[in-house]
Amino acid sequence: MGNWIVNHWVSAVVLATWLGLNIFLFVYYYMVFEKGEQYAYTRVLLGSALAWARGSAACLNFNCLLILLPVCRNLLSFLRGTCSCCQRSIRKQLDNNLAFHKLLGYTIALMTAVHTIAHLLNVEWFYDGILSPDTTLKGKLSIIGENEGWVNPMRSKEQTPSYIVFTTIAGITGVVITLALIVMITSSTEFIRRSFFEVFWYTHHLFVVFFVGLLIHGVGRLVRGQTPDSMKQNVYSSCKDKFMEWKQVTPNSNEEDDNQCLVPVFQGNDPMTWKWILAPIILYVFERILRFYRSQQRVVVTKAVSHPSKVLEIQMKKQGFSMEVGQYIFINCPTISTLEWHPFTLTSAPEEDFFSVHIRSAGDWTEKLIQDFQEKADNTPRLEVDGPFGTASEDVFKYEVSMLVGAGIGVTPFASILKSIWYKLQKEDQRLKTQKIYFYWICRDTGAFAWFADLLRSLEQEMISSGKDGFLNYRLFLTNWDSSIAGHAIVHFDEATDAVTGLRQKTSYGRPLWENEFSMVSEAHPRSTVGVFLCGPSALAKNLQQCCHQFSSMDPRKVQFYFNKENF
Repeated sequence: MGNWIVNHWVSAVVLATWLGLNIFLFVYYYMVFEKGEQYAYTRVLLGSALAWARGSAACLNFNCLLILLPVCRNLLSFLRGTCSCCQRSIRKQLDNNLAFHKLLGYTIALMTAVHTIAHLLNVEWFYDGILSPDTTLKGKLSIIGENEGWVNPMRSKEQTPSYIVFTTIAGITGVVITLALIVMITSSTEFIRRSFFEVFWYTHHLFVVFFVGLLIHGVGRLVRGQTPDSMKQNVYSSCKDKFMEWKQVTPNSNEEDDNQCLVPVFQGNDPMTWKWILAPIILYVFERILRFYRSQQRVVVTKAVSHPSKVLEIQMKKQGFSMEVGQYIFINCPTISTLEWHPFTLTSAPEEDFFSVHIRSAGDWTEKLIQDFQEKADNTPRLEVDGPFGTASEDVFKYEVSMLVGAGIGVTPFASILKSIWYKLQKEDQRLKTQKIYFYWICRDTGAFAWFADLLRSLEQEMISSGKDGFLNYRLFLTNWDSSIAGHAIVHFDEATDAVTGLRQKTSYGRPLWENEFSMVSEAHPRSTVGVFLCGPSALAKNLQQCCHQFSSMDPRKVQFYFNKENF
């Protein structure tokens, strides 16, 4: 429980800082436009909606500054390496990059809604002002200025709110930004991403339209305040009730005459959004240039193997490619789509002279890729590779004890880890801090075990020959079986190897009882730091996280479980 408190305390501090800055920016700009003397006459026309629009705009600028950073994967990989000497609780915050990206997205959507509603009210009140007689302060303010110096952008009664929305720079870009955001948010739901990844992929690139619109949104300067010189010639508190006596500004106007109220002059503020978002945009552009350059480097497919359960193994070579365990790459196949890039965990070890991925058929793109490799075995399709990028699994060898949990094809990052262990055992690597590894693989069908069984069999033999047969404890769980499989397992129960996998470790039928597993590990390693690594569904992640919390000791000198989950 101790590390759970520390981890959540660090996360809470990060979130509290972010939330506090949002609140500060909103309140600060709200008060500037709600109480500032410069905007006193503007408030006569627009009321409090002006302050709501500007407060939400400040929050939009701040969150738009941040939203690109969590998806700068090279930046995150660099920070992960730089922070390798930091505390786990600090380094683990990098694993929440996508969750933070989503939080920023939803916040931008909320602030956009507030900003849009406030400005729609502003447009209506501008229209109400132009319709008001010039014997009222609102009417008088609405007819001030011709080409410049005005406060109401509606210059005649024939102009309607729709005219302002669809003919001004602020109006047009506002509509485009809002539509782009709606499409991006709605296509980012879990169902769309899982079932129609291509829809999510393409629509999410509307962020380019969003940011371009955002950069030029404030160029029109529709929201205006009184100029500093005008505030000396027309003091709101003393001149607001004398609006019928206001005099035109002339070269001979006496600024020192306190009894003289000149017609107020207004100007818009300089656009501010670009100052907030230009730096992250430049950083993101450099990120994309680097990724494009790497993706254009030649990739040689050295081997392609079809495995049961519609799994394709692709082994590749690329000049200058360097990886760590648990990392992932993006793969593009130009013959299928020039724009689609899909993430896959590397299943090879850093010690091997090639890198590999295992791809399961899980959609149109993967199905087409597997089909092309099977049909064109002698002339495999050209692939482009971007990466590798870091994940939480890179820290696996920094723990004394590690629990690896894979569900289905989610076993792939652990293939890399187990292969690396095999090489380290062969070389008797003294730098290996890890003393024990518990590996759990949960599958729905027996065919999925086939391609991974060879690796486990090699590990079994290597550990026996090196006298470390207790180093790896692995459990395989079959969650979907029929009577024939069960009967076959019963008939061959007394044999030395498992009837399903051929391994020494017998397959378990059903799902793991995680409370029992964690209890066993905590009893076996009462003073160890245990890293729990998962590549699997969110429901399983929640269960494992609860167990990490439950079985971690309040005493930091005793067993501590640290939960880590793969996020792409």
